[in-house]
Amino acid sequence: MTDVENVSAHSVKAWLLAIRPKTFGVAVAPVLASLAVCLSDTGFINPVTAALTALLAIVMQAITNMENDSGYTKRKAERTNRKGLPRATSLGLLSIKEVEIGILIASLIGVAITIYFIYLTHWFFLLVTVASIAAAYLYMGGPRPIAYTPYGEIVVFIFFGLVAAIGTYYLQVQDISVTILIVGCALGLIASAVLCVNNFRDREHDESIHRYTMAVVLGKSLTVAAYRLMLFVPYGLILCIVAMDWTRYPYLLVFISLWKAWKLPQELTNKTGYELNGTLFATVKLEVFFALTLTCGALIHAYLKWFV
Repeated sequence: MTDVENVSAHSVKAWLLAIRPKTFGVAVAPVLASLAVCLSDTGFINPVTAALTALLAIVMQAITNMENDSGYTKRKAERTNRKGLPRATSLGLLSIKEVEIGILIASLIGVAITIYFIYLTHWFFLLVTVASIAAAYLYMGGPRPIAYTPYGEIVVFIFFGLVAAIGTYYLQVQDISVTILIVGCALGLIASAVLCVNNFRDREHDESIHRYTMAVVLGKSLTVAAYRLMLFVPYGLILCIVAMDWTRYPYLLVFISLWKAWKLPQELTNKTGYELNGTLFATVKLEVFFALTLTCGALIHAYLKWFV
């Protein structure tokens, strides 16, 4: 359980509780990997666009986390049997109004970056940003929040996998490849696994407030099975990339991260309550490590293809 005793109201630490920077790796991972794949495919990336893409990904993750924090409190869904990380608004460290202002500022930053992307490519990117902000709001807001349905992992797969990877790639080359589609699927599955752990940990609490997440609907054994698929299918997808083009064999560096993935489903079975917060962050670290090893593999492939 996170120590909040020394956190002052309206302080920087209070805001860090709301935006949860430890989750930013889930947002940045597909951007880094996609940039490396782009370099692997074309031999070039635009560094300014790359930096702004990473910043936009972080902004969207922060918006999602703040919406989740304030939305949970507005719905009075906090119960004593929840084992998740503390929420700034539930603890009174930030007001809902403050967090909503933070969301507005972050959204404006996101739109400003998007305007530049529209200048580079196409007006369609405005729809992507608006859809991302809407998904962040609808996760815990609106009359039927996504967080109260079994579809949260699917939304994460789409926005933190496919949209992030394909969007990053398209901004660089104004095109889409089969490779980047597969990479987006791989990273989206691991990102979904992060939410899967979160919902698995809180399934008893969620059921008590009529929040029917995938973990509540599937039950313990099937959720663990789904978590295994989310962790291990990505390695099979990388094998598919190499099978389609053997020159991309450096991509197999991702298998260095397999030992980290191997033990996590067992933790999901053996741990309960606050212990699963460690498994949650271990899954975040797995996605980052998977993305970094994939990035290294793609960079090696780029070097062998374009610079030797």
